Amino acid sequence: MRRHKIEPRANWKQEVERWGLLFHTEEEGVYWDESAYYEFTAEEINRIERATNELHPMCLQAAQHVIDRQQYARFGIPDYAIPMIEWAWEAEPPTLYGRFDLAFDGTEIKMLEYNADTPTSLLEAAVVQWQWLEQRFPDSDQFNSLYEALVAAWKRLKDERALKGMAIHFASAETVEDEMTIALLRDTAHEAGLQTEGLLVEDIGWHAQKRFFVDLQDARMWTIFKLYPWEWMLQEEFGQFAVETYRDTQWIEPIWKLLLSNKALLAVMWEMFPGHPYLLPAYQDGPREMSKYVKKALLGREGSNVQIFDGSEVESVDGPYGSEGYIYQGIAPLPLLDGNRPVIGSWIIDEVAHGIGIRETKGWITNNTSRFVPHLFN
Repeated sequence: MRRHKIEPRANWKQEVERWGLLFHTEEEGVYWDESAYYEFTAEEINRIERATNELHPMCLQAAQHVIDRQQYARFGIPDYAIPMIEWAWEAEPPTLYGRFDLAFDGTEIKMLEYNADTPTSLLEAAVVQWQWLEQRFPDSDQFNSLYEALVAAWKRLKDERALKGMAIHFASAETVEDEMTIALLRDTAHEAGLQTEGLLVEDIGWHAQKRFFVDLQDARMWTIFKLYPWEWMLQEEFGQFAVETYRDTQWIEPIWKLLLSNKALLAVMWEMFPGHPYLLPAYQDGPREMSKYVKKALLGREGSNVQIFDGSEVESVDGPYGSEGYIYQGIAPLPLLDGNRPVIGSWIIDEVAHGIGIRETKGWITNNTSRFVPHLFN
């Protein structure tokens, strides 16, 4: 794995906007950064793909372990949601995607966490970096069949009649990033021959008499793809209705993803697979024997409430999380390349690894301003 500096395309802003990436520049600098790219060998890509395909079923085994042993308290899951988690786990409603965050130094691959419920940066990974590759390095390849895999996943669900209702409703918070992710997902569903409707999460209505969710036209919503975390939903009245009517209304991602997107999963996996080459030591009761470790809030997002310790604190990011508890995880072997530390986002689509995107930062903590840098392999 090597990082190369390169001159950006003269019209790069117009090009990425043409493919839907509108927040390419921020106050702190660029978000989409094509002044560099990462080059992998085919063997390195194969290793990342194998690791991702091995980690996903390990996570599912961990979820089964938690359900079998009723360890929900470790995850801070409210009691009223547990029956529907268990029902959904057995019923196997549709699940579309997830993104592992991996550390890779060219030698070791380590799982940092699993964003299995509401992962973002999909547009950048699936479309924008592919268009960059076709313009700049048309004779090279990229680990990226994300768009095609999404279309195939929707088509499979359509062919298997696994989706309820005539249309899928896609809902997100009112942010540019979330709306762009939703737009991409709707595009792939359309290509698979599905009808879609879009709205904001806050515009999802509730019919109190008939007890179902309605859209802005007061039409019943049968299948809802929500780019909105389940843990947030469960703190709201809206989420209680979702749990009460879960057997009738189909939500993507399913409610059992609460078990995979919570960092307590990391401690469960270390207990189940101690010393596994893809895992880092992780505990919920403190750092134990570790002098170098990362303290993460169980429900923290985008680098919030993370502290890095190397004997003493060396880096931290504040935030609104932490009351739910913390995880203490060993420090990963993040390489330092041209003063940057990359984290690989490795995507699962329909249970299989289909591509990666890379975020890099000058420090140790990847947050919402960390730059997205394209990649290729030869």
